[in-house]
Amino acid sequence: MLFKLSLTGIKGKLRDYLVLFSGLVMASAIFYMFESMATNKAFLESNSIISSVVMIFHLGSVLLAIITLVYILYANSFLMTMRQKDYAMFMMLGAKGRKIAQLIFVETLFIGILATIAGSAIGIGLSSIVNQLLTKQLDVKVTHFSPFNTEALMITFIFFIILFLVSAVINAGSMIKKPILTLLRASETPTKSQRKNSLLFVETFCGIAFLAVGYWMMAQVNTLGFIALVIALVTIILGTYLVFHGVLIFILQLLKRSDRLVLKKLNGFTFSQLSFRIQDYTRMLSMVAMLFALALGALTVGLGFRNEIPKMTDQTSSYDLVLNNAQKATQDQVDALKPTENTTYLQKEDDKTVYYLKDEFNSHPLTAVVYEKNKTRKTEYDGDKLAADVQAMDGLRSLELPSQRTKEHQVIDRQSFEALNLPVTKLQVVKVKDFMTALPQLKKLATENVTNNKELSDPASMGSLSQKVDAYTAFNGMFSGFEFMGFFLGIAFLTMLASCLMFKILSGANSDVRRYAMLNKIGTRKGLLKASLRKEIGVLFLVPGILGVVHVLFGLQMFTTLLSEPYGDIALPFTIFFVLYFLYYVLTIWLYSGIVLKKVK
Repeated sequence: MLFKLSLTGIKGKLRDYLVLFSGLVMASAIFYMFESMATNKAFLESNSIISSVVMIFHLGSVLLAIITLVYILYANSFLMTMRQKDYAMFMMLGAKGRKIAQLIFVETLFIGILATIAGSAIGIGLSSIVNQLLTKQLDVKVTHFSPFNTEALMITFIFFIILFLVSAVINAGSMIKKPILTLLRASETPTKSQRKNSLLFVETFCGIAFLAVGYWMMAQVNTLGFIALVIALVTIILGTYLVFHGVLIFILQLLKRSDRLVLKKLNGFTFSQLSFRIQDYTRMLSMVAMLFALALGALTVGLGFRNEIPKMTDQTSSYDLVLNNAQKATQDQVDALKPTENTTYLQKEDDKTVYYLKDEFNSHPLTAVVYEKNKTRKTEYDGDKLAADVQAMDGLRSLELPSQRTKEHQVIDRQSFEALNLPVTKLQVVKVKDFMTALPQLKKLATENVTNNKELSDPASMGSLSQKVDAYTAFNGMFSGFEFMGFFLGIAFLTMLASCLMFKILSGANSDVRRYAMLNKIGTRKGLLKASLRKEIGVLFLVPGILGVVHVLFGLQMFTTLLSEPYGDIALPFTIFFVLYFLYYVLTIWLYSGIVLKKVK
């Protein structure tokens, strides 16, 4: 009988349960996805580039585990808030506490198991998508990758089942210990928010001071090392909490003292709503701000590494394509690239020397990359410079076949060149307008160059250093793992932090029904009620978002040694993140309105 009543209660709040369920599903799906990467031994052993970043996926799993734990605690709090009145009614009708505890335990565990099963299934699908992402979008060649990973599936099930078992025990134990009256009126009990202005000032000052220390420490991470990171983490967490706990309450108190603001439309009601459970909100908002910074930071840095790949690739070679023995190459494919520069240098060589025409370098100077003081620059060498400068000649050697690099080089006039009774070969260098756009065609021609020159296929020859596509492949293999982790960690953190905030807001919705109903009865227009609701929830979403952005802007200083321009391309990740964050805000408005304005006409 109790189980039937429970199903009826769940059916009545099906929309709220679907939100809760979808968040849990996404949590388990993303967790499985990371574990499927980190535990796929055959995949890691056969892909040396990917294996170098295996710790990234383990780190992602640890971070996801921590945030998932927090998320499930708040999700279960939301679940209990929705159902506590139903449980109180069951007790009033004579249900024993032991039966209620069993019912809560079964409900919590049942939802958790269903979410884990559905999430794992979705995670398998996401892993398949990741395979496509790595091989096509990130241009990483992988083998032995299987979306279905038994070990990852077991880890996911064990982790989440343990979490839900613990949550079920906690929920059952806490619910049966509370008096019936407390269960009926728990959400209506406010927390005192009035505090002395002197205390608020001290909290605000300390909060700003802690944040200043934390931001300075993040700028010193490259100098002070791990200790700076630890200090920054501690001080920023403390500073975030104190700023919210002091500034937010202080500002609300000031706003409520302004009759001009309070008496305008429903501002007074909105300010009172924000003050009603302000102590709980400050703790939640502090956590959301930190998670917001982690999520946005992960997405920004991940895409930053992606943008770094072509920059680093461009520093390795002056030419987008080098063709040795170009007389064997398919020139139609080269012409199809529509190159901005297409230069061919004639060569002759014997057992000891490689000869070049000085006139050709005078007409088309050689462009070479020069390394100096941890920086690179590109310079041009004409025929006279090549003949006299050893460093300039090294730039030419880097484009040649391995067997040519060890020989003596001479840059001679045309008459002397033509007098040599040796076969003529060609060294062709090509530049294109957009390397990334032409990358597929460049890869084909680079592969053809290896086919035409077998000695380039020997790893010991280091022959691939002349090809920009090979440098791109190497850098892409190193940084694509960071990009992948940053993107999915960012989305995972965003999903969970926004869900936590949404559950916290929705958990107080039932207690607000009567307030909105009373305003409706005294003639308040529904449009004003909706505007007040949007402002209230908008503040709760906007405030942690602003502080989170500030955290990210200062935190990017830690990546100045890894990223050439950590602030150079932040518009795209910020836009992606805020669009998704806004969608969560709209969803929360819709769900909250459906609860508190359900009976408002």
